[in-house]
Amino acid sequence: MRRTQTNSLDRTIAWVIAGLILYLVAVYFPFLAMQSHGIANETALISGIVALYQQGMGVMGLVVLLTCLILPLFTMLSLLYILLPLRVGLRLPRAAWLFAWNQRLRPWGMMEVYMLGILVSMVKLAKLARIIPGPALYAFIALIFVLAAASVSLDNHLVWDFFQSSMMGDTPDKQP
Repeated sequence: MRRTQTNSLDRTIAWVIAGLILYLVAVYFPFLAMQSHGIANETALISGIVALYQQGMGVMGLVVLLTCLILPLFTMLSLLYILLPLRVGLRLPRAAWLFAWNQRLRPWGMMEVYMLGILVSMVKLAKLARIIPGPALYAFIALIFVLAAASVSLDNHLVWDFFQSSMMGDTPDKQP
């Protein structure tokens, strides 16, 4: 069964651009602040990964780095590399290979699992200190939903059909 998505490329490109903006906010702005006895301590997304490494959990820090920062960024940048040229009927070098890797690695971007861990930690820490969510936390939550929307809006068959027809030298029947 195949269901064609209308405006798949336009919607996916829009979701990915929104995701990149949210990604930048999530990475570069304060994530959480804890306030206890008049002392406040701010954290950023990357500082949690650094803390894992400093506490001797380098492998766990690497997993969090890959699944929450590197793979989502790879997904968004590779989709832009593939879909923007495809939107105007062009195929950049290695686009099909990159799209195949994008599809293989997508399940490994587990930002929602990391978010669940953060929420559990926030509930436990709320007993010890006042937790102040930062703009990066809200951007991270929104990014989870935006990446899900981008994934759902993308018609993979349309992309693969374009690659197949461009390898044969044909022009696709329909414009992406």
